[in-house]
Amino acid sequence: MSRGPLAPSLSPFRPIPGGPAPDPLHGSFRSPLNRARAEDAARRAGGLLADEELTRLLTSPRERREVVQRAREIFVNRNLRMASVELFGFDMDYTLAIYHMRRLEQLSFDMTLAKLVSEYGYPPVVGGLLYDHHFVMRGLAVDRVNGNILKMDRFGHVGRAYHGLRPLKREVWRELYRNKRVRLRNPQFAWNDTLFALPETCLYAGIIELLESLGHTVRYGKLYDDIREAIDTVHRDNSLKREVRKDLARYVFLDPELGPALHKLRSGGKRLFLLTNSAWDYTDAVMKYLLDGQLAEYPSWRNYFDVVVTSAGKPGFFTDSRPFLELDASTEEGRVVGEATSLDRGKVYSGGNLARFEELTGYRGENILYVGDHIYGDILKSKKSSLWRTCMVVQEIEDEITYTATRQEDIGTLSQVEVLRERLDDEVNHHKTLLNLLERRLEREQLAPDERLGVEELRKQTKLELDRMRRALKEANEVADTLEHDVEEGFNPYWGLLFKEGNENSRFGYQVEQYACLYTSRVSNFLHHSPMQYYRSPRDKMAHEQAGALSARLSPMGGEGPPRGAENE
Repeated sequence: MSRGPLAPSLSPFRPIPGGPAPDPLHGSFRSPLNRARAEDAARRAGGLLADEELTRLLTSPRERREVVQRAREIFVNRNLRMASVELFGFDMDYTLAIYHMRRLEQLSFDMTLAKLVSEYGYPPVVGGLLYDHHFVMRGLAVDRVNGNILKMDRFGHVGRAYHGLRPLKREVWRELYRNKRVRLRNPQFAWNDTLFALPETCLYAGIIELLESLGHTVRYGKLYDDIREAIDTVHRDNSLKREVRKDLARYVFLDPELGPALHKLRSGGKRLFLLTNSAWDYTDAVMKYLLDGQLAEYPSWRNYFDVVVTSAGKPGFFTDSRPFLELDASTEEGRVVGEATSLDRGKVYSGGNLARFEELTGYRGENILYVGDHIYGDILKSKKSSLWRTCMVVQEIEDEITYTATRQEDIGTLSQVEVLRERLDDEVNHHKTLLNLLERRLEREQLAPDERLGVEELRKQTKLELDRMRRALKEANEVADTLEHDVEEGFNPYWGLLFKEGNENSRFGYQVEQYACLYTSRVSNFLHHSPMQYYRSPRDKMAHEQAGALSARLSPMGGEGPPRGAENE
């Protein structure tokens, strides 16, 4: 076999093959497309962009558009055409029903604490613990081995950590977490991403703080398991919900826009369904409180929905094969009539599974949009098991957006200092390099007296500038850190902002971005949008595109492809 001539070795002074050269190494600058078609498209683009009548129509809307408060907006991670959505589903708890968190958390905390003392053998002194709603937020992880509570960024790196109610000592934090990623699949860690889980986090930290201060040894894993089991029992035996039902107005917000929002979706041709883990008796009581009497067209809350499924058992609903059971809705307990062979309007069901739901309704995949509050039970599992589109209700958004708006001036100052810090850091490095070169010249080169004098003068000037910028960089670092901590801790003194951790998105924020097509603070926010709305997300940009590469301008909007996080967890 004959061989062609070998390529000469590359000289360090020759350019790397490729790049903006007549014969690029990767790709070609000569378009293989029919140039006539491309030239015609460019001409037509010019006509569209120069069309004065079209510009007038687009800049002068025919009807006044309602201005929606930023905190009440619907935010888009993945493009979604509402015109393609035919079946619109809702969870109930923390979705249709928005709870007064501090009151419900206090009730759950007190009932779980009483159960730990009376049934799990914890000392009576534990019963005197007080609930601190500031010490809890969604998106925290519990280290069941070391008894710590952690907040992570999107990479799984721990940014804040507490043992009991005290910040973890720096040397302990460094030893346990500095060079490690927290992987939530590891049974060492428990991920608290639901609003229901907030009291257990506070209980865990409070009991550790109290018992260790009294000299007791705490088995951290057993403590977490006991709290988890006790709080599950409080929910499972309906003792918590019985208390809530006694005074729904105390625990559940009544949103006057909820009924009109559901009506608007129905008027836009959407069929609605309810899919909740709550039992029939509690579901009926809460939904009556929320919707009965809001609109004359709907004498009963059940008139809003084409399908009602209770005790759904999510996340198992999305993966298991439980049958649908028809319930006797005329009885409070919802007596089982028998296995359902259809899902009919006006009837109530329990259990079921995703495959059978799609079979009986005739809708599937991207024709279904499901709205829930729970990343794992409502969002992640539906993404892994189906192509259902998803919207996550994160009621805390309203607080965070409202709060950061009040700190606009401080955040603006912080942003300017951050940019200044970046520029100073670059210039310090540049001056250090220049100073090193000048010193090497003075040490190694034979310079004429005048030239040496010039180099020494430049070295002196460079050293003065370097010292000045180093002092400024140190001050900028201190100022930026102080302002950042002040802004973050103004929202939560322990954990900072919900969606951020340091300079990155928090783990919770990352999961919302990965798994939810849309997210918003409450269901009634759909009232302010058309049922045919095309929700568009900004396109993700790579670092070189953010730096100015023109490929970033090929399309400013995102796509409708598969959810980014569907295979990651």
